[in-house]
Amino acid sequence: MGGTTPDCEENYIEVSELKRYYPIKRGVLRRTVGHIKAVDGVSFCIKRGETLGLVGESGCGKTTVGRTILRLIEPTSGSVRLCGEDVGELERRSGASLRRRMQIIFQDPYGSLNPKMTVQDIIGEAPVFHGIVSRRDAAAYVCEMMDLVGLRPESRAKYPHEFSGGQRQRIGIARVLAMKPEFVVCDEPVSALDVSIQSQVLNLLADLRDAFSLTYLFISHDLSVVKHIADRVAVLYLGHLVETAPKEKFFGNPLHPYSQALISAIPSTNPEAKRERIILEGDVPSPADPPSGCVFSTRCPKARPVCRENPPEMRDMGDGHTTACHFCR
Repeated sequence: MGGTTPDCEENYIEVSELKRYYPIKRGVLRRTVGHIKAVDGVSFCIKRGETLGLVGESGCGKTTVGRTILRLIEPTSGSVRLCGEDVGELERRSGASLRRRMQIIFQDPYGSLNPKMTVQDIIGEAPVFHGIVSRRDAAAYVCEMMDLVGLRPESRAKYPHEFSGGQRQRIGIARVLAMKPEFVVCDEPVSALDVSIQSQVLNLLADLRDAFSLTYLFISHDLSVVKHIADRVAVLYLGHLVETAPKEKFFGNPLHPYSQALISAIPSTNPEAKRERIILEGDVPSPADPPSGCVFSTRCPKARPVCRENPPEMRDMGDGHTTACHFCR
């Protein structure tokens, strides 16, 4: 269902038929009896300076996609290209340089920070190691990064437990920013924060993207958050990409039945607004035993026999809108 890779000539990140399988081992000899197909043939591109929102239910493979792009997880097959160069080859030739260019903001703003290190060390350690700044100038550099993300520089001698959740996430963002990256995977960066803090962090990420020409892969299960920050949206279901579209087209005219169900679940701030709620029946199938044909066919209200027999290819519906459905028009 991943389909062919779109034209990536002008794009910064190119993901082509990316797969990540985890073996299922059983018995005394731990023989492989099957595979969990966490990501199964995903293809997409991200333009330089763009934010692509990757959405889907929990367990659909979003985080695995992000970490595989960064080579934190090795792919089973497929390729990821950065400015036209294979990321695997770049890592073998210049791993440290690649790490500088590609960074990640983790979901848990506390678990991702070393509780035994001060903010000065958390933010300043990697830039000193990579030669971005000298050890002598590290303190001033950390103060600059903290100021950029809205933290008081005089707090750099404190430890993570002395900050609130929103402040800890800002520390994580400052740590990423200190590496002067080009591409950042934002893995559910606001889902662990209070609603009142989420908008502040989202606005900060948008401002930093514009100020430093960053390219984002923004992973989230919250479509309201994605609508706020993304330029384009990609929808993942059971390790397969089912729809991609510019933000306006996606929220204005979703084509895939799964996308329509996700959008119908967004709470409305207008109590008088009427919206038909699409309730999906059944549970998400196991990635160890996905359905034949279209992976969404077991829950799709529009499924027909052909859907259970033949997997749909990703089709171009015009104006940058693509979808993997036999009956989308």
